[in-house]
Amino acid sequence: MHDRIKSRARRQIPAVATVLDSLHHCDLPRPVVVDLIRRELSQMRAAKQVPHFESIIALIRGSLDELRASSLQQIINGTGIVIHTNFGRAPLANEAIRALNEIGPGYSNLEYDLPTGERGRRGSYIENALALLCGAEAATVVNNCAAALVLIVRHFTGNKIEVVISRGELVQIGGGFRIGEIIEAAGAKLREVGATNKTALDDYARAIGPNTAMILKVHRSNFFMSGFVESPSSEEISALAQKKRVPLVEDLGSGAVIATEDLGIADHETTPAEVLKSGVDLVCFSGDKLFGGPQAGIIAGKTRLISALKREPLFRALRCDKLCLAALQATVDLHLNQATAGIPTLAFLQISQDELRTRAAAVCSRLQGLPLKIDVGCGTAKAGGGTLPKSNMPSVTIEILPRNCSPLEFGARLRKSTPPLIGYIAKDRFKLDLRTIFSHQDDLVVEAIHAACTK
Repeated sequence: MHDRIKSRARRQIPAVATVLDSLHHCDLPRPVVVDLIRRELSQMRAAKQVPHFESIIALIRGSLDELRASSLQQIINGTGIVIHTNFGRAPLANEAIRALNEIGPGYSNLEYDLPTGERGRRGSYIENALALLCGAEAATVVNNCAAALVLIVRHFTGNKIEVVISRGELVQIGGGFRIGEIIEAAGAKLREVGATNKTALDDYARAIGPNTAMILKVHRSNFFMSGFVESPSSEEISALAQKKRVPLVEDLGSGAVIATEDLGIADHETTPAEVLKSGVDLVCFSGDKLFGGPQAGIIAGKTRLISALKREPLFRALRCDKLCLAALQATVDLHLNQATAGIPTLAFLQISQDELRTRAAAVCSRLQGLPLKIDVGCGTAKAGGGTLPKSNMPSVTIEILPRNCSPLEFGARLRKSTPPLIGYIAKDRFKLDLRTIFSHQDDLVVEAIHAACTK
């Protein structure tokens, strides 16, 4: 009996070619579509329940839509979070895009010395420029800040394996990864000192011993503590490290290379130049946060240590490719030329309220007559990306109360627009924060809202 049911179910399931013909045009590659159809039909056979043919086609179309939505594509960020980790962090400057367009399509002198006509050194220009920008003797680049930390820990933990770190700095970064776990994965042993809220210089001094490979200080760029707290400064730890002849490394994370006060932000984010001036041997930070460039882990500090890191076999596995270096080089040049207004991340942080209100009013005026209530509102934007956790910026929002669906459904409709428009819901209103929407995207916002109202 069981075999007869199974056989009947198998006969009623349509062939892949039949389903493919019924889908008509699909913009995904044919092998991808065929593979998805096969998997869906296989699940139906396993379930021994055969839907109607129309239901099968609808189910597969839905699966194709989900697959298409998972492909990397442009979106419009209306969340008010400038450095949004889920959205690719820092948008690239126009100069960086031009560099990608110049380097990507053809050949380049990535590892070729033009004056001598011989093999050259990868990243020579960018390393010199970064060292100058950070006030360091030397600098280098790997593919992200976690990789930079792994490379540093692997280098220093040869015969000595202990990394001294304050318990108040054992932070968790994106994706659930923790600094302590990254250090241990690099082959080191944690030597935690102090308490969560209070760490004294004596705690570091007592922890340093014959197995101490390095002292690691992690900047609290993605959280803050207040109240009964205490921690020694980089200068104090540096003096102790020099006395004990132990290297001191600081992970800044956020990558601010200019004073955040100059951006109109009250809180100060420590810069690499400040850290190195305090006596730290090496500093590492991200390239795609407040630095405003592509994903990269930038390491700056003493020449002998940078040179040693580049000799590590692991360095080759972590190095950046030509596209990353091209975009990073353009971003560094903008910083050195003091042309940071051309870096979108920093420009977003400095947009005036008046400019945002003018844009919001213009967008709202173009949406009159639709089945929704729309107003210009006030919002609070954040730097995001684990940076400046105490600093919220006043912003301007477009607030929408749709009349033909719920705010939740309205947001789902906007996520299906081209490009997808992402906002948030607060106080039973769907909101779009204009601080993170490029001005040239305002027309797309209007089109997306029009389309969402007519569905």
